[in-house]
Amino acid sequence: MSSIFEIRVCESCGLRYPLTEGHSFGARCPVCLGMTNVVMKKQMGAETIFQEERKKKKEVKAVLLDNIRSAWNVGSILRSADGLGFSHTFLCGITPTPEVDAVKKTALGADEFVTWSYHKDAVTLVKGLKKEGWTIWALEEDERSIPLSKGGKQKAEKTVLIAGSEVTGVDPELLDLCDKIFYIPMLGGKKSFNVSVAFGVAGFVLSS
Repeated sequence: MSSIFEIRVCESCGLRYPLTEGHSFGARCPVCLGMTNVVMKKQMGAETIFQEERKKKKEVKAVLLDNIRSAWNVGSILRSADGLGFSHTFLCGITPTPEVDAVKKTALGADEFVTWSYHKDAVTLVKGLKKEGWTIWALEEDERSIPLSKGGKQKAEKTVLIAGSEVTGVDPELLDLCDKIFYIPMLGGKKSFNVSVAFGVAGFVLSS
């Protein structure tokens, strides 16, 4: 379904903002409540070039989230997974599922496109996936890790990318089961990215 949105500019404070059909902002400025004018109208189509590109891809990609505590991180990863063409999410250990309101709210509907399943033990799950022919990758700093930027084009018919606990990282036994382990070189003062940001970076690079 296509819809129309407007770009409005406030006569009083100059705020420029988009307004979709049925939004609570209305014609009044959301900052100063002044009157606004429509400066542009645009139609949003149901199909985009990105969706067409996604249909062409034949490989199957899944993400495995093991013992990620934050519901907001899980929801954010689900949204990124959808945009990057991942079709399934394995939620393991204490990782919250989309049945939790905070996950669903942050995912912004991505859980309706990316299927998910819950598993108590990620190690048992991955052992089973390997027997089914899945290629297993992980995102973690480890002596076996290679820089994500030097990973080259990583292609496999069925791939799982693992992201682990925000505090303790990926379970060591899971790392032992991986075909490849990647890390993102850090160029600033901090030693790591937020797990949802790290997944977005790795998911894009490994999907390119």
